[in-house]
Amino acid sequence: MIKPGDRAPDFELPDADMDMVSLGHFRNQKHVVLYFYVRDNTPGCTTQAIEFSDLEEAFARLGCTVLGVSRDDCISHGVFRDKHGISIRLLADKDGNVCRLYGVLAPKEVDGVMRDTVTRSTFVIDASGVVRHALVGVTPKGHAEAVLNLIKEL
Repeated sequence: MIKPGDRAPDFELPDADMDMVSLGHFRNQKHVVLYFYVRDNTPGCTTQAIEFSDLEEAFARLGCTVLGVSRDDCISHGVFRDKHGISIRLLADKDGNVCRLYGVLAPKEVDGVMRDTVTRSTFVIDASGVVRHALVGVTPKGHAEAVLNLIKEL
């Protein structure tokens, strides 16, 4: 797993509108909160996405953008976004390559079958592209505000 002090691996993924988003695009311009979540429309993931959206302007005032990543596809992200009024960008990592790159996949038994599932994790990346915080196994409620406080310290 990526840890504080590591250079954040670059990637390019499509968002809910199928526009490509590259982490490198933000380098030397903005801090990035990159959070990985399990699945669209689940209770915890919905809470987390709404709370990040509610604080999006506060993050922007601090020169930070928030990106959510799951293994759902772009269409699922679009439905999820529109249903809940989510304003942050949701990125589709359908094949799980970026999840693997950041080390957030873990085997879990689902319906009697072992599958790789996303461990709810957040990486705070400074404008130079260095991971400043790596939060693993986070609790959704109140997480966005806690991360905002970390951004204030950058």
